[in-house]
Amino acid sequence: MIYLKTEEEIELIKVSAQILGKAHAAVALWVKPGVTTQKLDSVAEEYIRDHGGIPSFKGFNKFPASLCISVNEVVVHGIPSSYTLKEGDIVSIDCGVKLNGFHSDSAYTYPVGEVSPEVMNLLTATKRSLYKGIEQATEGMRIGDIGFAVQSFVEEKGYTVVRELVGHGVGRDLHESPEVPNYGKRGKGIRLKEGMVLAIEPMINLGVKSVMQERDGWTIRTSDRKYSAHFEHTVVVRKGKAEILTTFDYIEKVTANTSLMVEVM
Repeated sequence: MIYLKTEEEIELIKVSAQILGKAHAAVALWVKPGVTTQKLDSVAEEYIRDHGGIPSFKGFNKFPASLCISVNEVVVHGIPSSYTLKEGDIVSIDCGVKLNGFHSDSAYTYPVGEVSPEVMNLLTATKRSLYKGIEQATEGMRIGDIGFAVQSFVEEKGYTVVRELVGHGVGRDLHESPEVPNYGKRGKGIRLKEGMVLAIEPMINLGVKSVMQERDGWTIRTSDRKYSAHFEHTVVVRKGKAEILTTFDYIEKVTANTSLMVEVM
């Protein structure tokens, strides 16, 4: 069942989303060679709890951490560990915050130090595809329009779209209906209505689209072990133009003078 959010509920999600954006920024300061992914997770959890929130992911279906941290060929659901970031890595950080009974959800992929132009182009294209999808999240459009916008943009550049993992509704539950694929056909799927709150989250691969799950039951990586990027916003469907509830502004203020900045083409 799809739950349309009231304006009061949307305002509560916005408050959660502000804490989420600032938690991402706190983590971004630590994205550099020599830092473990466990350290990034502890920074996020401390920030979220210190500001009255609850990490949405920790304990969700027994997930053991506050962040999903996915390095290089890992697409999503990477578990924080003693792995130490290295120059040339990319790291996708997916985080959720529950506050006042409502969740927000967003993800950002960072270069660690200097990465190759090929990899930086993947990050830039994935981020841009997110906004292409968001442009379609308006009343009267359909779920397939979002997926088509993402898919057509990245495939034109030679990248591939993961099929097994999709975006989703967000609200009182972290994952609600409807599913929001990053591929699709124009005019297909459910019709979008004002008040739907969606997590739109392109997961785009440098190589083939196929993925594999590791033995830990969580980590999803590309089958060819080529890099994958992931960007995500929580948005509300509106008439005329979607409203983005989460924010990258805090991230980009702290990364503006570093190589962590990912431009939008």
